[in-house]
Amino acid sequence: MAELAALEDPKTRQANERRGDDHGVNLGRLRALAKRLGTQQDLARRLWETGDTAARLLAILICRPKAFGRDELDAMVRQARAPKVHDWLVNHVVKRSPHAEELRLSWSADPDPVVASAGWALTAERVAETPGGLDLAELLDVIEAEMKDAPDRLQWAMNHCLARIGIEHAGHRARAIDIGERLEVLKDYPTSPGCTSPFAPIWITEMVRRRHGE
Repeated sequence: MAELAALEDPKTRQANERRGDDHGVNLGRLRALAKRLGTQQDLARRLWETGDTAARLLAILICRPKAFGRDELDAMVRQARAPKVHDWLVNHVVKRSPHAEELRLSWSADPDPVVASAGWALTAERVAETPGGLDLAELLDVIEAEMKDAPDRLQWAMNHCLARIGIEHAGHRARAIDIGERLEVLKDYPTSPGCTSPFAPIWITEMVRRRHGE
């Protein structure tokens, strides 16, 4: 914790806080510290329990994802309110856990929109990597009915899932693009030059063009 405090930079904190992340540690320096520490599950748990955002990010980098129990991961995602902690926890820990599918199903229907967004993030991953057993038409029904009015982080995750369906599954592509065009979610999202817009119709069309030359 003393090392993390020494890495604190006011300008970094100011930039991070605009995105809802209350820490001031450069992520490159955080990764360098994690590399020096190596995998340490007990230390990771102790760092997580501090509640400090930088400490929790470090915990994610040095933990052993498969060592966490299902209930432990459920509690952690409910505690992870900082967007970066939530994102890293889902992508670097939960996705590698043997409990990922069970949690995906329970989180997707959770009344807490931040928890539900974790379920949708896991669903987007399955759409792209292991779609067997998923009802893609039903997912599109839910997205069509609920995405427009969903809270920001849940809306973002549902939009990601919509784009993944359109990119990866040609049979559902036209409907995915149509849903995106009608709902107009993230249509005006500011996009840096050279980056692809998160607006689903643009995102789908561009990724299909890059991957398949269509």
